[in-house]
Amino acid sequence: MYLIRDVFNTKPGKAKELVKKFKQAVPLWEKDGMKNFKIMTNIAATYWTVVFESEIEDLGEFAKEVRGGSQPDPELIKIMEGYMDLVTGGRREIFLIE
Repeated sequence: MYLIRDVFNTKPGKAKELVKKFKQAVPLWEKDGMKNFKIMTNIAATYWTVVFESEIEDLGEFAKEVRGGSQPDPELIKIMEGYMDLVTGGRREIFLIE
């Protein structure tokens, strides 16, 4: 099992909009095998930071999906439309759950 942690630095005042998009997208990502989602916002250090965590079974399948290995869900495309306008940067961390 792997933990995927995506950390997004949003533009000032845009964290809530990104959180809303993630909450709407979770049911669709669950269909793709992702589970145990957490959506968090930083309240103590770097402002406007959103962290999205999920768990996956197959790292190879995740890599395939990230690289566009399957046809994206049109509903997911609609939900996530414009999300890049909300962020200034970020990073992905992948952990093996021992």
